[in-house]
Amino acid sequence: NINELLDLILIQAEMLELKANPTLRAKGVVIESKLDPGRGPIATVLVQNGILRVGDPFVVGLYSGRVRAMFADTGEQVHEATPSMPVEVLGISGVPSAGDPFQVVESEKYARQIAQKRQELVRLESAQKVKKVTLEDLNTMIKEGEIKELKIVIKADVDGSVQALRDSLQKLSTSDIRVKVIHAATGGINESDVMLASASNALIIGYQVRPSSKVSEIAEKEKVSIQYYNIIYDAIADVKAAMEGMLSPEMKEEITSTGEIKQTFKISKVGTIAGAVVLSGRLKRSDKIRLLRDSVVVFDGKLNSLKRFKNDAGEVEAGQECGFTLENFNDIKEGDTFESYQIIEIKKKLGDNSRR
Repeated sequence: NINELLDLILIQAEMLELKANPTLRAKGVVIESKLDPGRGPIATVLVQNGILRVGDPFVVGLYSGRVRAMFADTGEQVHEATPSMPVEVLGISGVPSAGDPFQVVESEKYARQIAQKRQELVRLESAQKVKKVTLEDLNTMIKEGEIKELKIVIKADVDGSVQALRDSLQKLSTSDIRVKVIHAATGGINESDVMLASASNALIIGYQVRPSSKVSEIAEKEKVSIQYYNIIYDAIADVKAAMEGMLSPEMKEEITSTGEIKQTFKISKVGTIAGAVVLSGRLKRSDKIRLLRDSVVVFDGKLNSLKRFKNDAGEVEAGQECGFTLENFNDIKEGDTFESYQIIEIKKKLGDNSRR
């Protein structure tokens, strides 16, 4: 009944005599946003009034910028967008949130001043370091009175996922503990996220994103817990189970190797072959593999083949070069990194609490 819905909306708009003024500076609202590895922050903006043109300075949410390029929903590059037209906008200083207002202003300098003022108003206060919270010991800390507020940092690949996680987790608050998301953004998990979590006694939830090896080392040093997910429901279920004292993890991910793509080769009937070097650990043919581009997961699945020179290989050790293909995936680029992993079974960690 989509056609009927659209007809009713058009009738309502006609009866209400809704109009837009094309002579005003453009304003609108962000529908979706993401961090593209090649093009930077991108926002899909619905223009509500005025005409948005390439080169216009603007402020959107906490960020500012100048329209570097615009693309219509068909993927075609456009030079201006009229009222009711959705466009992807490039040239933003950061990734805004869905629902943020978009407003063209008189100058880029003025846009930066507005953005800086907004950022100052929402700047988080740093807290004194305390015992770090993890999902495994969350229920015990609640009972002992050590924690009354569960603080979480959320990082995800797109803003829609960020908002879904933030809204769902905050609804888990109970009379014993309040769930508070202190930071939520798109992009890979970086050093600032770890230091914020460390200072605020928060745990980090990453959805379809990963930290670099350097950031992982900092997190381990600061004793910051990072949980990784590719299904939103799993993240919600784990936090809820931990709060209820029922968390009983039976499977754990173990990283077996990391490496970098040095070259790619395209062969018909085979696909894209990655010429890579293993930097640490040991890459096994049976391992699952995760391909990362600017710390964002672009593939998570199985190896289709693994070779040393021209021969099939069962495993490749650190320092060795190899070639591999991925199962049903060919968008491999030079500079991508990868990590292989295994899912291993572990014992429960919550003792009596896990039997509730």
